[in-house]
Formats: sequence, C-alpha cells, structure tokens
Amino acid sequence: MSGAALGIEIVVVFFLALFLLHRYGDFKKQQRMVLFGTLLAWYLCFLIVFILPLDVSTTIYNQCKLDSEEDTTPTAVTQSNQSTRNSSVTPAHIVHRECYKPWSYIPDGVMPIFWRVVYWTSQCLTWLLLPFMQSYARSGGFSITGKIKTALIENAIYYGTYLLIFGSLLIYVAVNPNWHLDWYQLQTIGITAANTWGLFLLVLLLGYGLVEIPRSYWNASKRGHLLMKTYFKAAKLMTEKADAEESLEDAMEEVRKINESVKYNHPLRKYIDTILKKCPAEYQEKMGRNMDDYEDFEEKQNMYPSEKSLVKLHKQVIYAVQRHNRTRVQWHILLEQAFHLEDVAKNEASATHQFVRSFPSQEPEGWFSRYIYTPTVEWYWECLLKQWCYRILAVLLSLLSVAVVWSECTFFSTHPVLSLFAVLIQVAERTYNYLYIEMACFITIFFLCTCVYSTVFRIRVFNYYYLASHHQTDAYSLQFSGMLFCRLTPPLCLNFLGLIHMDSAISHQKKEQTAYTSIMGSMRVLYFIADGFYIYYPMLIVILCIATYFSLGTRCLNLLGFQQFMGDNDMTSDLIDEGKELIRREKRKRQRAEDGENRRREWKERYGNQREDYTRNRNVHSELKETSYSDTNATNTSTNRQAMKYTRSNRPDRDRVELLQDAEPMDFNADTFADDGLDSESGRHHPGGRYLSMSRSRIFDDV
Repeated sequence: MSGAALGIEIVVVFFLALFLLHRYGDFKKQQRMVLFGTLLAWYLCFLIVFILPLDVSTTIYNQCKLDSEEDTTPTAVTQSNQSTRNSSVTPAHIVHRECYKPWSYIPDGVMPIFWRVVYWTSQCLTWLLLPFMQSYARSGGFSITGKIKTALIENAIYYGTYLLIFGSLLIYVAVNPNWHLDWYQLQTIGITAANTWGLFLLVLLLGYGLVEIPRSYWNASKRGHLLMKTYFKAAKLMTEKADAEESLEDAMEEVRKINESVKYNHPLRKYIDTILKKCPAEYQEKMGRNMDDYEDFEEKQNMYPSEKSLVKLHKQVIYAVQRHNRTRVQWHILLEQAFHLEDVAKNEASATHQFVRSFPSQEPEGWFSRYIYTPTVEWYWECLLKQWCYRILAVLLSLLSVAVVWSECTFFSTHPVLSLFAVLIQVAERTYNYLYIEMACFITIFFLCTCVYSTVFRIRVFNYYYLASHHQTDAYSLQFSGMLFCRLTPPLCLNFLGLIHMDSAISHQKKEQTAYTSIMGSMRVLYFIADGFYIYYPMLIVILCIATYFSLGTRCLNLLGFQQFMGDNDMTSDLIDEGKELIRREKRKRQRAEDGENRRREWKERYGNQREDYTRNRNVHSELKETSYSDTNATNTSTNRQAMKYTRSNRPDRDRVELLQDAEPMDFNADTFADDGLDSESGRHHPGGRYLSMSRSRIFDDV
C-alpha cells in the first residue's frame, strides 16, 4: 500500500476540482487558458488539503522509529555496564518500542519533492501568471498582441510594487552587517512574507465563517426564515436584473450606432464584426451587417470611432452580456427555490402527509423519485426531518467552531497542552491509530477550509468579483478565486500544523518535522514574525467572531446603503414585501401558462382524432379540386388557342371568340360557395369567389 493512497487521492482530487469548475465555469464558452489556469490553481490547493493528513501520519511513524532507536541504545549500554560490575544482578530487559507502519505510508523522499512541486507551482500561479491571465481575459483587445499589451500595462503597477518591496529588503540585508543571508534563508523570507499576507486575510475570513456557517444551518431549521430570506433576495435580484438589462440595452444601442456608421469596406469593420459576435442572437438579427455602398471614408475620418474606443466598447459588451445572462439564470433558480419553499410552508399543515407541488417538476421522473422518494417520504423529509437534521448539524458545527477558537488562542502552550486538536492527535499517537489521525486531520482541515472558502464564494465586490453557480461565473472571477485559494491554503495548513503542535517553529519542540514544514523553511530567520505575529495575531479571531455574532458588519453595510438581510430592519421588511409580490406575480404568470398548456393538451386529446379525420378529408378534397382546376385550365387553354387560330382565318366569327375569351373558369379553390358571392350590380366577387379580371388575365397569360 506504499504510495497507493497518495496516487488515489491525486486522481480523486483532480475530478473534484474538475467538477467544481464545471459547476461554476462554462467549458463551451470560456477560453481554454482561463479554464486550465483555474483548474490547476484549484487542483493544487485541494491537493494540499487532502495530502497533508498522510504527511502527518507518516511523520508520526518516523518519529516513533526515532524514539525507538533512542530508547534501545541507552538501555543496552546500561545493561552491559551493570553486567560487568555485578554478574549476579539479573540483567535488565531491553526495551523495544514497536512501531506500526500506517496503511497510507509514503516512502522517504517522495513527500519533499511532491510538496516542492505543488507549493512553488501554486505560488507562481498566484503571484505571476494568474494576475496576467486575469487582465488578458478581461481585456477588450481584438488581437493576442493587443491583449498582452493591455495585460502588461495593467500589471505594471502590481509587479512594480512587489519589486520595490523586495528590492528594499535586499538593500537592507546588504547594508546590515549582522545579517548574512544565503539562498535558503532568502527563500525562507519570501515564503514567510507570502504566508504572513495569507494569514492576515485568513483570520478575517475564518472569523466570519466560524460563526456564520453554524448560524446559517440553525436559521435554516426555523420555519419561514428561508422563505423570508428568499423574498429578500428576490427583491435585490430583480433590481440587479433590471440594472443588467438596462446596461445591456445601452451597450447594444452604442453598438447599433457604430454598426451603422462604419461601412463594410472600412478597416475597422472587422472589429465591429467581432463585437457583433459577442452580442445576443436577437440583437445580431436586428442589427445585421451594414452592407451599404462604398463611401470615401478618408474624407470623414473624424466621424468614425477610434480603435481604442472600440476596445473599450468590446470590453463593455462582454461584461454586459455576461451579467445579463447571469442575472437571468439566477432569477430562474431563485424562483424555483421560492416556489419550493412556499410548497413546504403549505404542506406543513397537510393531514394526508403527502407532499403536493404547485408546479410539476420539469425533470423526467426517475426510479428514485418513483419508488424511493415518494410524496410521503418527501413530506416527512421536507416538513419534519430536515429541520431537525439542520439543528443537529448546527450544534455540531458550533462545538467545532468553539474548539477552533479555543485552540487558536492556546496552541502556543505546550506545557500543559491546551489545544484540543493537539490533545486528540497525541492520544491517537500513543495507540498508533493512524486512520483516526488522518480522519481527524482531514475533518479539521476540511472544516477550516469550508469556513474560509465559503466566505470567498460569498464575497461580492460591487459585482466586480462574483462566483455564481450553474456555469455563470466569468473568467475574471474564476481566476481571482484561484489566486485567493493559492494564497490562503498554505498558511491555513501551516496554521493547522501549529494547532496540533507539529510545527517546531511555534511549539518549540524537538520533534520530527513534516515534509510540508521542511519545505516552508525555519521561521527562526525572522524572529519577530515567528514569535510574535504567528502566535498572537490568530487571537484576533475572538474579536471577529464576536463582531460576526452580533452582525456588526451587516449593520454597517446597511448604514452605508448596502441592503443586507436583517429581521429587525424596516428596509428589510419593505424588501421582503416587495420580493413576495414579485414571486406572487411570477407564480400567477406561470400558473396561467400551465393552465393554457393543460387546456391545449386536453383539447388535443379530445378533438385530436376528429381533427385528424377532418384534415385528412380536407386534403383529399383539395387534391380533387386541384385536379379539376388543372383540367379546366388545360381545356380553356386549348380552347383559346383554337379560337385565336380560328380568328386569324375567319374574321366574321370575332364575336364568338370574344365570348370565349370572356368565359370564366370555375374556381375550385374556394372553400365555400355562397348564393350571394357574386354581386350582379357591382360586378364584384365576394370572398367566396374571384374577380372577373383575374379570369381574363389568366386567359391572356395562357395565350
């Protein structure tokens, strides 16, 4: 089993990252470079989370072997000395400490190479490549060269700031005679700086998630709370949806004006065509392509837009279309959630214990919903069991949050050991229960990552960065999330190793280091960070948790004009009422559509056979009429030709020929014949017949 667990987890984590990217990104529309960069960033971060427990169990086994060797050697020497001095004394037994190899043991030398590849690749992505790829994907340039140029200009300040800070540190180290740094120490300083930046943001996000995640599950167990929150979201989303539609209309109007002004033979026409391809299909059909005649555009060059303005318009169109599509899909999803929650509220008082939906599910019914998840089972789950499961889960998550907060404030104490996670790992270490150690490490890291990553997924910076499910996340937000993950995951895992006392730089114990800690380097290079910031800064998590518990951040955002869901706020009540009315309106609209569809279906089932027979008979009758009509036309044509020939040879019979020309063929195309179809006085034919002039025209055409 050596290395098998590592290989399995590498494959499983890849598919996990691919699944999440498929949920948030769009494989068909987004650029391959964006998808590859985001997938690689997420994959490397998830690898650190999943592989670190294996590193911990392997390190504990290696520490056991070292302790066994140290215990065996002094005991053997003592026995040898005692036997030489007094042979009558019973020799002491040699103490052998038996060490059990873990099931997921990783051979020596594999983990250091693995961590170097994973860590340095992720750092190159987050500090060098992803910022450049962000600007490249967001650029409105029409060529690869133009996009690269825009990306370099936007990142010049970003990279210049880091180079300035790094250069200042190098100058300070070179001038200070007490500091003699080699390449290894310089590398450690860079890692420490990156981890310090990540730890600063990590504590902020973790303090919010430790309180908000358990509270969200507890509030979800309350009846009506999710429904009220959904109404609130509907009001806000409708405002955002209207704003997105207005922005799209403005952008399309600007495109229309430029499309009409730039002719097909203008050099900028290819840029206009590129912009038109990014517009929705209905707007493309309206605007089309301007194919006017050639004009001398050199004389009116000041009337045409510049390439720079087209680049800006291209960027505006891309953003407007993405935002419009995202809000439209989110509105549809929110409607489904609201309808489902309203159904739950209605079915809670049901005496039949059968879950009844307002609208049938659009997905085809499968064997699971037909035989297992029946309406009765659905009622017991949605109306009874689900809220209790949420409450139990909220209590467990609350206890885990309290343990994390306590351990963050006491992990530096090694005598006595106050960190709860360190106590659990040390107890399992004595019994060599490696499976328990790995599961405890994974659950703890997974909970910490959930608190941090869920906060990242909920962040919205003025719609500039926003992760939306159902393939609605834009390229910029995907890459920004990859950057945050790469910057937050290494310090998060290093902080976890401090919680379980596996980092000697913090615990000050002479123990075997994990391969992950050895890659990070010794924090002794910067004492004020290792002994100060890394120990005391995580204590601020207590203040952040208290602020989150009392919703201080939410109240501040409400004061600043950013509406947040709060039950004791007049603005919240107004938005809830507005959202309730919006949902009610959409429900009536869908109900009318459902009723109309049902009526059409019933009419088709009731009169479908009769209509088919009627249609079949009507088609047969039409064929007969067409046959009669063609025979009549052929007869009239032959008659006319003979009449014309006879007229040329026999002039006295002109009156007879004129009578033949005025003869009207019977109209077999008319559906019905009315008695009053022909008005003798006016000489006009009603809708049931035809005009006489048409018969003359037909005869003349035949001639």
